[in-house]
Amino acid sequence: MSAVLEARGLKKSFGAVVAAENVSLSVPLGQRVSLIGSNGAGKTTFVNMVTGYLKPDAGTISLEGRDVTRLSPRQITRLGVARSFQIPQLCLEMSALDNMLVAAACNDGALSFLAPAHTPEKIDRAIGLLERFALAEHADRRVAELPGGVRKLLDIAMSLTGHPKLLLLDEPTSGVSVEEKFPMMDTIVEALSRERVTVLFVEHDMEIVTRYSDRVVAFYSGRVIADDPPEAVLNDEQVQRYVTGTRK
Repeated sequence: MSAVLEARGLKKSFGAVVAAENVSLSVPLGQRVSLIGSNGAGKTTFVNMVTGYLKPDAGTISLEGRDVTRLSPRQITRLGVARSFQIPQLCLEMSALDNMLVAAACNDGALSFLAPAHTPEKIDRAIGLLERFALAEHADRRVAELPGGVRKLLDIAMSLTGHPKLLLLDEPTSGVSVEEKFPMMDTIVEALSRERVTVLFVEHDMEIVTRYSDRVVAFYSGRVIADDPPEAVLNDEQVQRYVTGTRK
């Protein structure tokens, strides 16, 4: 199976602090990969290098075989990498549909006075995504009126307007109630599967990791200490000691 993302020998330091030490990772098309680790373990540094916000001190990053190591975040986005944040990045005074249309215009580089965002094709695509995320009923509502879980779903839906090949999610169910998190993840996973998007998601909830990951990559002190299916990783002695805290 061809790799969408290939990272080889990534290193990154901030002064004396080593944030990434020889991190290598290959992610095939369509896989859902959880990134786990305590705060400061290296997960966010890795994501920031993949998306171009940080440049590695050494190593390479390839997207579908193309070296993107030194490209800007905008260039990497245009090659098919999207990101959704733990705190949704939304225009609160605009409607959900208008947020989708602005995201689409930004993703295709057409956000200007000369290129209208409200074309029939873009509206159809936006409404289709809202339907996939069970958000169609909120299309005309101001985002400021929407509950937190709905905003999170909208933020992820917006990230798909550019037809990404690789999507990076930051704790998609954080702040969501126990009763809501599994239905919400079911909606996300079904929508992403239909879009044929490869997914990396940073996650601290081991129930979410176990249920929705094809594979888990565990970070500790800037290194990858485990990379296997969920059951194998969560039963790994180092992971239990340094990540989940279930082994003393």
